[in-house]
Amino acid sequence: MYVPFSNIFILEGLIILPYKFRKKIGPTACTFIEEIIDGMQDWVRVINKDDTVIFVNKSMREAIGVDIVGQKCYETLGRTFPCSNCVSRKNLPNWTGCKEESINGRTFSITSSPLKSNGVDSEDAIIEVLHDITELKDMSVALENQNERLKEDLLMAKRLQCSLLPKESLTCDKIDFSFIYRPCETLGGDFIDIFKLDDDHIGLYIADVSGHGVAASMLTMFLHTALDKSELSPTKALTQLYTDYNKNDFFSELYIAIFYAVIDTQGYTLTYSNAGLNVCPILFSKNDFQILRAPGIPISNWVESPDYTEVIVSINPNDKLFLYTDGIIEIRNKNNGQFGEERLVEHILESELQPLQTLTKLIEKAISFADNSNPDNILDDITVALLEIK
Repeated sequence: MYVPFSNIFILEGLIILPYKFRKKIGPTACTFIEEIIDGMQDWVRVINKDDTVIFVNKSMREAIGVDIVGQKCYETLGRTFPCSNCVSRKNLPNWTGCKEESINGRTFSITSSPLKSNGVDSEDAIIEVLHDITELKDMSVALENQNERLKEDLLMAKRLQCSLLPKESLTCDKIDFSFIYRPCETLGGDFIDIFKLDDDHIGLYIADVSGHGVAASMLTMFLHTALDKSELSPTKALTQLYTDYNKNDFFSELYIAIFYAVIDTQGYTLTYSNAGLNVCPILFSKNDFQILRAPGIPISNWVESPDYTEVIVSINPNDKLFLYTDGIIEIRNKNNGQFGEERLVEHILESELQPLQTLTKLIEKAISFADNSNPDNILDDITVALLEIK
């Protein structure tokens, strides 16, 4: 028995293609196309203009287990009225719509496309292809849950990392110290610390660990615990740190670049060594400054015996020691120009604000230089610190 619909017919479960098309390509090719549609794993159904199902392919018939030809399309979804999110009635030329629906406990992605007669703009019927995405959706939910757990773990690691940082400001009889630490990700590779070695000496270091994220944060935690906070010689402390680092099986790609200084608050001297930090701290004295340079390779497994240089400089009351990592000087503007060291020096020399305010204004200036209203778009960790001698 034939069921006519425009120039489309149904016969024994196969969709009989339009006569003009059959005549053009031949009955054998038409039968081949029909068998392809009936052999698809995806469900395929055709709906006429009054929402009646006029064709269902073999996969859909066998999965549903009942004959839905003649039913309204929404009835097959267990509804008594048209779907509010229907995508099969666009009334637009050359449209394709897509949505998700639950059928018999499975989730399907439904793609609707118009079926038109040759040379006619309006559709004669709607072809819907239903692709089972249940496993994909379950996997997506599992990944979302896993991501939430990872976010919680990262936030916990961030809290742990931040708990190892010094207080936001440190003031004692001899120094006034402030810093700002702004990682570009949840976990950063920059680290800074200041601590009392004895009654007359204060230890201070700033470090930039390779990379970002979990691996970098783990190295900052190693640094915090491994550095000898009783050794008054920066060179000896860094050499011992290098030895302890190489007792661990760290990857060769990982390293710690660190500048370490010891301040003698009675003798007014600053002793320092540098293990590969590529931006050297700056000592400001009245209207002058000096860059504290010293050679040395990062804490790594690159050589067996590192050779660090120890330098001693005199300091005076009101001198300022500025420490930073390369994240701030490498901020670029739309013309690819860097913020650079010159702007840092100029800002510190001209500022008459307290240390923390000076640092805050410096970061604001750097972000403004980048013409970037969103600080979260900064691509590297930013750590700046300012220590003032009293």
